[in-house]
Amino acid sequence: MSIPLDFETLRILWWLLLGVLLIGFALTDGFDLGTAAMLPFVARTDEERRMVINTIGATWEGNQVWFILGGGAIFAAWPFVYAVSFSGFYLAMFLVLSALILRPVGFKYRSKHPDRAWRERWDWALFVGGFVPALVFGVAVGNVMKGIPFRLDSDLRAFYEGSLLGLFTPFTLVTGLLSVAMLVLHGAGWLSLKAEGVVLERARRWGQAAAVLALLLFAAGGLFVAWGGLGYRLDGVVDPGGPSNPRFSTTVAEGGAWLRNYGAHPWMLLAPLLGFLGPVLALLGIRARRDVLVFAGSSLANVGIIATVGLSMFPFILPSSIDSLSSLTVWNASSSHGTLFTMLVVTAIFLPIVLAYTAWAYRVMFGRVTAQDVRTNPDFY
Repeated sequence: MSIPLDFETLRILWWLLLGVLLIGFALTDGFDLGTAAMLPFVARTDEERRMVINTIGATWEGNQVWFILGGGAIFAAWPFVYAVSFSGFYLAMFLVLSALILRPVGFKYRSKHPDRAWRERWDWALFVGGFVPALVFGVAVGNVMKGIPFRLDSDLRAFYEGSLLGLFTPFTLVTGLLSVAMLVLHGAGWLSLKAEGVVLERARRWGQAAAVLALLLFAAGGLFVAWGGLGYRLDGVVDPGGPSNPRFSTTVAEGGAWLRNYGAHPWMLLAPLLGFLGPVLALLGIRARRDVLVFAGSSLANVGIIATVGLSMFPFILPSSIDSLSSLTVWNASSSHGTLFTMLVVTAIFLPIVLAYTAWAYRVMFGRVTAQDVRTNPDFY
């Protein structure tokens, strides 16, 4: 059977779909993480904290679908990327998963006992479950842009030569804190739509601080990329429809190379523009008390910042910092032609279903969570 799309086109489509899934995760589960990271600070009484928890309590499990879809897409479409990232970042992933496990336990067990100390400990567990993944995800992105210390041997076996502490450098801490600021801003945008009273006012103040930090950290990250010696480029002739073998292409480290795509394709500048415009819109929304504008601004910030990383690095997905013949790109790290096409058909069928039931769930759960709801609804956490 002939495949109607060529290999190059399918690779680009799956690169785009991976970006869509990552952005979908940030837009949905991102505000869950941001809200949890603010929990001990925007809510001080038990009733206030129950209000905050129940703004995300009805949808957080469904939002994690995007996280699972993203991991599944990497596994099926980019097997080399999956093998290197999940083995090399094993301890970091274990840290993230441990923190994420605290969320369902915290939601289910927090209100099972009326003791104040019991509930406060679970509140801090929920904070860890929001803050740690947000930080580690950002640190991981920074390391990807810096280059990962891995190599592939002649049999394409991956060997990671880094360490957990080695993941934390000045640049990766900037990207990690940017991720936290971005998601806290998104959480503040969500609470602007879902909370009321003093919780809403505190969320607005935290949102202001997060928006300013996101702007400063995004600018600092850009300066690192421009003048910090970061970047890689492919050397020689590259066949976009060639075999999936990283050792057939050569990578050269070159400072400032992550900015080359913007010169070649000026339309890509829309991504960093949205990355700056989003926090500004959120700030304006907070000042004007336009809650929809706050959430729209935080959403644009997520889209712009994530898209900036992807467009800056294209066609790289995981560059190697220690072996010029091991970097993984859109052109050399994908599954086979037939696999990509089959998965594209499956995605075309099921992704609209995921979007439809997600939209339906948010419509059903639309509206603010009030103190009266918390007092009278036995199904609330």
